[in-house]
Amino acid sequence: MAAGDVGDGGRRREHEMVPLAALIRRELKREKPEKTLVRFGCAAQSKKGEDYFLVKTDCQRLPGNPSSTFCVFAIFDGHNGNAAAIFARDNLLNHIIGAIPRGLGREEWLHALPRALVAGFVKTDKEFQSKGQTSGTTATFVIIDGWTITVASVGDSRCILDAQGGDVSLLTVDHRLEENAEERERVTASGGEVGRLSIVGGAEIGPLRCWPGGLCLSRSIGDMDVGEFIVPIPHVKQVKLSKTGGRLIIASDGIWDALPSEIAAKCCRGLTAELAARQVVKEALRSRGLKDDTTCIVVDVIPPNDFIEEPPSPPKDLNKLKCLGFRKKSRDSTSKLAKKLSAVGIVEELFEEGSAMLAERLGHQSSSSQIYSTLFKCAICQLDLAPCEGISVHAGSIFSTSSRPWEGPFLCADCRIKKDAMEGKRPSGVKVP
Repeated sequence: MAAGDVGDGGRRREHEMVPLAALIRRELKREKPEKTLVRFGCAAQSKKGEDYFLVKTDCQRLPGNPSSTFCVFAIFDGHNGNAAAIFARDNLLNHIIGAIPRGLGREEWLHALPRALVAGFVKTDKEFQSKGQTSGTTATFVIIDGWTITVASVGDSRCILDAQGGDVSLLTVDHRLEENAEERERVTASGGEVGRLSIVGGAEIGPLRCWPGGLCLSRSIGDMDVGEFIVPIPHVKQVKLSKTGGRLIIASDGIWDALPSEIAAKCCRGLTAELAARQVVKEALRSRGLKDDTTCIVVDVIPPNDFIEEPPSPPKDLNKLKCLGFRKKSRDSTSKLAKKLSAVGIVEELFEEGSAMLAERLGHQSSSSQIYSTLFKCAICQLDLAPCEGISVHAGSIFSTSSRPWEGPFLCADCRIKKDAMEGKRPSGVKVP
């Protein structure tokens, strides 16, 4: 699967128009690529044969331009069969790339990535459900571009960051009904029922599940037999590492049900990425045995071999900060501040959003510079829309009066039906033409 091969969505963009002034600005603002080395290792033990993973280290934002290379690592933990995991592995990357406008500079591309991840996840779910198969899968999708790491996830296949200094940070949120009260409230508000499995005599056993279907997760790709309130809208987090680098551990719940995040990180420190992945799987099996598919990817993002830089003394206003910590990027932050943060090992948080509301995740489209590339395309499936066909993602339910029908981005009729169903706005049993 080639990153540049984005199917129909890519071919439709061949005729997009980009204003000359915008092209000139991008050329003037062009920055040197951030030099990093990425080393990875994978290890797995199979119990059900439903775990799948994706590794691509040769993707390019600009086809044919090696300086625009980025890497992709993903884990898909299937359930009720492996069909959804295989479909997501084979299609999700292209759907994400297809949702990013062409001709963007690197910073613009990274800024557009969270929205494209949402669109790609929803499109993958919609296409798989159209096949009529009842399988489902988690998806944890990691994109590494220079020092910037973007993680999108549904389900409970966790990704952690072990940065220099020994602090371990979660880059994902577990979408388990048992542990996530906010997700339980969302599911019940959208029409689902949450409860435990009842056995003879009325006793309840096991973790909280969503009914119908009995799924323990509140977000996934697939699972058409459970209900549309089990949504594919991912939690997305984007961070920028300091130039000291860091290690990512991406794994299915066969790892995390056996090992806390801190233990998983600690048990493989000092090992190469390949040996580290094996060690994490070994520790999980030693702790719990092989009770589930167990898959682990370890990714080291490190400075290149010729990287030599004496870090300056930490600025006075940062002396009280820990060697590792997340710091929100403010609108008035400058490159000078970014360099200071990098020098003292601060991991800079660029973006985080976990809302399950599609209108909040796709944002607003008001800039005239976007009009030629996205105004008359569905924000999810990227289909071309006639001027009278688009339905604003910010419009109210199709059963009520819209308050902002003029404001993009826009959806096609099918994707609008999907949005209403995920938000519990489509009455049960009512078919919307």
